[in-house]
Amino acid sequence: MGAVDTPRRTLRIMDLALRVGETLLANGAGTADVQATMSSICHHFGLRGAYVDVTYVMLTVMHQENIDDVPLALRRNVNHRETDFEDLTDVDHLVRRLLADEVDLDEARREIATISTRGHTRPRWSVLASGGLLSAGVAFMIGGDWIVALIATVAAWLIELMRWRLARFRLPDFYVQIAGGLCASLLAVGTAALHVPVNPSLVISANIVVLLAGLGFIGAIQDALTGYYLTAGARIFEVMLSTAGIIVGVSGGIMAGGWLGVDISNQTSLPPLSQLLAVTFGGAIAAMTFAHSTHAPWRTLLPIGLIAGVGASIFVAGVNADVDRAFIAAVAAILIGIVSYPVARWCRVPALVVVVSAIVPLLPGLTIYRALSQLAENNLSGIFQGITATAIAVALAAGVIFGEYLAQPLARETRRLERRLAGPRLVGPFRDKGRRPKQIVPGGGPRPRRRPR
Repeated sequence: MGAVDTPRRTLRIMDLALRVGETLLANGAGTADVQATMSSICHHFGLRGAYVDVTYVMLTVMHQENIDDVPLALRRNVNHRETDFEDLTDVDHLVRRLLADEVDLDEARREIATISTRGHTRPRWSVLASGGLLSAGVAFMIGGDWIVALIATVAAWLIELMRWRLARFRLPDFYVQIAGGLCASLLAVGTAALHVPVNPSLVISANIVVLLAGLGFIGAIQDALTGYYLTAGARIFEVMLSTAGIIVGVSGGIMAGGWLGVDISNQTSLPPLSQLLAVTFGGAIAAMTFAHSTHAPWRTLLPIGLIAGVGASIFVAGVNADVDRAFIAAVAAILIGIVSYPVARWCRVPALVVVVSAIVPLLPGLTIYRALSQLAENNLSGIFQGITATAIAVALAAGVIFGEYLAQPLARETRRLERRLAGPRLVGPFRDKGRRPKQIVPGGGPRPRRRPR
């Protein structure tokens, strides 16, 4: 691979790094992973002094060959965010092949353009069906029967249709979440008012998880833990705003239930140990269907289901043993993180694909509904339930990241990476496995390589 000797080639390299970073960031990758991947691409092509900056809405690459040269800078804005694990996986594979010199610059630019513009490969009806089965799986996990699962499935289908239609009008996600929460709660209250033998709290709790799934919990906590506080603050605020929309919508349904005389108080708890098999099955179905709805590769669905089912059973068993919910959520998340890393390598996908899908059944939908129902009855205990729900969400995200810390091998490439990156890699290769490009020095001839210490 020749040296970088023209501004045009330099700009093409910088554009490739920006397009890769944009795809990773838009699909939930952490800022540290995005910045390290972009820097690896620039470094591989000889841009040793390239400066890479990543914020939540903008990516910047700047390069200045010599102090007397005019610096070159390119920027891209991240305007569209929609989780597509197929795109994330394909970009990850492209970067690995690029750093191994299996593709050249021009071919890599063509491939990233194809990935960015091809759209989703799975039909819309398939994604819609997955959303309903996700809600049904959560319903079984939290102790619902087949009637609860059926109504939760219908509610989830209505939510997905409504979100899809509202997204076409480019409404902010806050209003979309309000509509989703209101739709789920009104359907549950309506069926209970018609004397259908169903517990509305279970239906609403299952659909709260559907609305929470896909929010950037892991990316936000990863950015905070790795020192990217500005981007972490933006991600956390977005998650809080979306969650507030869910709370507003569900609260409207709870008020409607009170007017209709429907008992909306949450008297339920997680199922006993005798139903642990149903919990495992429900957690596995929820994780697999979420992975399918986010276009994860087919080969990952069964491993994700197995990991999520075990994690869900650990969580429910711990709650039955009177262990604090946030603590047992962290324990289950750490185990998920430890197992997900080798599974992701075996499935040839980024670890982010596995961990995000596997923790979906553990999201605190039941705790959030318990907080709302208590506050609707002027019971201040709902404040403490809300704090517990927040603690569970943070524990899940921080737990899977800590599990990745423990799982990733302390090999030579990992120790090298630690000088540039404070944290585990959830997306992107560890090192540039290809040969380094030759650098031309003013006296002529290639610059000699340093001996490794």
